[in-house]
Amino acid sequence: MDSMTSLYEHAGGDEALHRLEEIFYAKALADPVLREVFPRREPHHVDRLTWFTAESFGGPDRFTRELGFEHIIEVHRGLRITDEQRDRFVQVYLESLDEADLPDDEPFRAAVRSHVEFGSRVAQQNSRAETDEELHPLREVPHWDW
Repeated sequence: MDSMTSLYEHAGGDEALHRLEEIFYAKALADPVLREVFPRREPHHVDRLTWFTAESFGGPDRFTRELGFEHIIEVHRGLRITDEQRDRFVQVYLESLDEADLPDDEPFRAAVRSHVEFGSRVAQQNSRAETDEELHPLREVPHWDW
């Protein structure tokens, strides 16, 4: 891949990422394993997921500007994400890439896979943290690249 092209641009920008997050979120809401983590449709969830993924992939920094990283810590706190839920999250997210018609080249898919694996582990740790000291040390949207 052209190292000058961001993952955001390669994915197709906001439109493609929004389509991905909409598909993923609908699948998560219907999934028996993820239902406890996603119990009901939240009105801004897809937009916020899109902002987070876009910023992570080299797009606009809307998530940081509009919400701040503390927001993502707070939404995961207390969820007590299990290993089964974390694994299922990754599986459903990666399945959603095809349905959203995102690029299927191996470098892109490998980058997305590592991003989702990493992010799901951070979310799981934060979901189980009883104290601030037990939170993952990450305090900003991670920037992912090839």
